[in-house]
Amino acid sequence: MNQESLARFIEERWRDDIVPRLIEYIRIPNKSPAFDPDWAAHGHMDKAVALFEGWARRALDGVDGATVEVVRLPARTPMIVIDVPGDGTDCVLLYGHLDKQPEMAGWAEGMGPWTPVLEGDRLYGRGGADDGYAIFAAVTALAALAAQRIPHARCVVLIEACEESGSYDLPHYVAHLAPRLGAPSLVVCLDSGCGNYDQLWLTTSLRGLIGGTLRVQVLEEGLHSGDASGVVPSSFRILRQLLSRLEDEASGAIRPAALYAPIPPDRVAQAQRAAAALGNEVYGRFPIVPGLAPMSDDRTELLLNRAWRPQLAVTGIDGLPPPGSAGNVLLPFTTAKLSLRLPPTLDAKAAATVLRRLLESDPPNGARVGFEAKDAATGWNAPALAPWLEAALERASQAAFGAPVAFMGEGGSIPFMAMLGERFPQAQFVVTGVLGPHSNAHGPNEFLHVPMAMRICSVVACVLADHHARGR
Repeated sequence: MNQESLARFIEERWRDDIVPRLIEYIRIPNKSPAFDPDWAAHGHMDKAVALFEGWARRALDGVDGATVEVVRLPARTPMIVIDVPGDGTDCVLLYGHLDKQPEMAGWAEGMGPWTPVLEGDRLYGRGGADDGYAIFAAVTALAALAAQRIPHARCVVLIEACEESGSYDLPHYVAHLAPRLGAPSLVVCLDSGCGNYDQLWLTTSLRGLIGGTLRVQVLEEGLHSGDASGVVPSSFRILRQLLSRLEDEASGAIRPAALYAPIPPDRVAQAQRAAAALGNEVYGRFPIVPGLAPMSDDRTELLLNRAWRPQLAVTGIDGLPPPGSAGNVLLPFTTAKLSLRLPPTLDAKAAATVLRRLLESDPPNGARVGFEAKDAATGWNAPALAPWLEAALERASQAAFGAPVAFMGEGGSIPFMAMLGERFPQAQFVVTGVLGPHSNAHGPNEFLHVPMAMRICSVVACVLADHHARGR
């Protein structure tokens, strides 16, 4: 492969064709079904699908045998399936998604979730980095290989439309497409993060998740606090007590030993190397307020906290009026939405049982307490890299970035990764992405770092070429 020609091909495609299409895509409010239950009636998802489908057909025009299809199972979000023939009977599966998180408040002046703004290397707007860029990176990598007549295995690109809702449609499509997919020997997922924009980052693990609501009720209706306080216990105080069963409020450590899992030694070693590469960016990448100290002064421990240890976030509260509308009332109930991240290898359903028993048993003062687990997703720990893939990733990172590949566990969850790992147990996995420092997926001012996306595109092309050549 001619690396200079590869880089030139990719840069021209991104500059002249892909960035303008991503600008169109950002303008479409195609929120994931969890945030837009009437998505089918609103038509935004279909508009985004049509944009991507039309672009992919043009981008692969002239690539022998390549097909682009929109598959629609009844009552499910659509799936774009791109099939590019290759040499031999082997298959590579490449994954991305096109649905988006909701708007979120706090965007900078002149920006917004559906208002694309290109400033230097950054394309601001919802969905460009998470994960609209993926189809462009995958298809352009294949087109670049075709331009140089570089052989590769048959490649199937799947672009789903409900990842931000938990990918509940994906298993149905994978089952439906099973005869076409066969048994891929390599899975490339382009929906993850990076520690910086200076090298390739391979995601080695993803945490699991339990999401649910904890409700504490003490009254049938609110009462004057001067009348009832001191007689009727506060629902908010009882909620605090229950959360203290789960979390040490002084350290943030989760208390039950059953919610932990052993950290493999190789993951500790990788975290040490990642901490050395990132330095203070381990926590400096976040928009923390001046003077705030991180949860540890050991950068390796911070990375292990983020990737391998359980952590709690209270993401919503119901039952509390806003301060401007709050009278002197003892509230009848308090409900908290909990997000508990789990170690990658911990079974989420078993952890949900532990959590419910912990919170509901022996309620303080006999209050009415209920915990409802709405999400329980097991995490994922990547299989060991085959020697050919480890070498291919190093070559690809050096070629695209001039720097070595780095490895890091991600703190978020990609629920379908565990499913794909179980379905294709012999496959190798390349999980990477463009969500780096300050890119702020799901939040305000989300941006795509365009040069990073271009380099990821180059990496995909190089890895596909080495995958085909690995047996030689």
